[in-house]
Amino acid sequence: MTSTTTPEQLREVAHDAVRGGDHPRAATAFHALLDVAPGDTEALNFLAMAALARGDTRSARQLLQCALDAAPQDSATRKNMGLTLLHQRAPEEAEQVLRAALTDEPTLYPAQLYLGTALEQQSRTREAVAAYLRALTGAQSSGIWLDDSNTPPALRPAVRHAISFVRDRFPAVLDALIEPLSARHGAAAVARVRQCIAGYLGDRSIAPSRADQRPTFLYFPGLPETPIFSRELLPWHEQLEAHTPRLQAELQQVLAEDAPLVPFLGVPPPGEKSTYLGGSSERPQWDGLFFYRHGRRDPEACRRAPNTVAALDSTPIVRIPGHGPEALFSVLGPGSHILPHTGVTNTRVVTHLPLLVPEGCTIRIADQRHDWREGRCVTFDDTFEHEAWNNSDRTRVVLLFDVWNPHLTEVEREAVTELVVAIGELKGDQL
Repeated sequence: MTSTTTPEQLREVAHDAVRGGDHPRAATAFHALLDVAPGDTEALNFLAMAALARGDTRSARQLLQCALDAAPQDSATRKNMGLTLLHQRAPEEAEQVLRAALTDEPTLYPAQLYLGTALEQQSRTREAVAAYLRALTGAQSSGIWLDDSNTPPALRPAVRHAISFVRDRFPAVLDALIEPLSARHGAAAVARVRQCIAGYLGDRSIAPSRADQRPTFLYFPGLPETPIFSRELLPWHEQLEAHTPRLQAELQQVLAEDAPLVPFLGVPPPGEKSTYLGGSSERPQWDGLFFYRHGRRDPEACRRAPNTVAALDSTPIVRIPGHGPEALFSVLGPGSHILPHTGVTNTRVVTHLPLLVPEGCTIRIADQRHDWREGRCVTFDDTFEHEAWNNSDRTRVVLLFDVWNPHLTEVEREAVTELVVAIGELKGDQL
């Protein structure tokens, strides 16, 4: 290196050396870069990680502190500082630094992985499982850490450990949720819940007997496999139906005000065809005015239809923090076809109260077809394959919401609530 070499040239020399696997040459170039740019975070991080690889955690920490002094919000530096603190057996400090990095950059999966290690070192098993799961599922959904070919060599031991840790401890974490209920109500009261957990964890013997029932998230065994439920199981139907005229009036007001509707399942990327909508219309429509979505109440939507919300609250609607209820005016446009699909779990079932139904509107659930009738509820298990059509030239609207499967006991509902919340916290899965 000459005295006239610029920082940009030094950086390129270092990059070229790294690409060629010549790490000593890269270190020399980065040292030279620090002589002219003492706060260069890339150089400081490279040299810190080289020191850590030699087992010199003290030098690594000093270099990373210099980098943080120069750029306090740099997520990569905080991630590397967290790793260094773990090597120094300082998991509490590592946790603090790593959480700060993830707040600014949630998709920094190595930091999430190291956070799992920090929590594991503190014997916080459930939190460690959650952190490892988020790291693994996030990375793998992005196409990395699927095998050695797309996992950096330096990360492979940590990724393998995370997979092993989750595999060995996740079942116990879920089972521990059920123990208090078992103690209060007896083992028989939660027997089907334990089977549900076993199925979720991969026991393939616990599955629906019918090929057209395919829950995408959680199957609860031992429930009657009923595509459409008998009204005798749902005595609240009649009470809700009595409110139909008031609900229809609110719907008409919502439509007249051109209230903002949102696509039920999002908008496909530009140039891509929807995978859930078809039909004769050039622009098929399945939108909703959501009163609740993923358990969160929409105050503005509820303000527009207070009688509707009050009627919903009188039903056994599913209430699971962060997941349910899901309730909306479901708007299916003229000439639209909701393509065959299945729902997430048979622990909750879907109710439609038809409010605006022109001729030519129907739904198929498994091998049963049902023609909506205004003011007449239908409740069905949407884990069975189903599809719906509006073959008219007018809009179809139903009040759509989730209720508990009537065949679940109160204890099982409580257990499912605990289970779904825990899985959501641990993995990010959502009903």
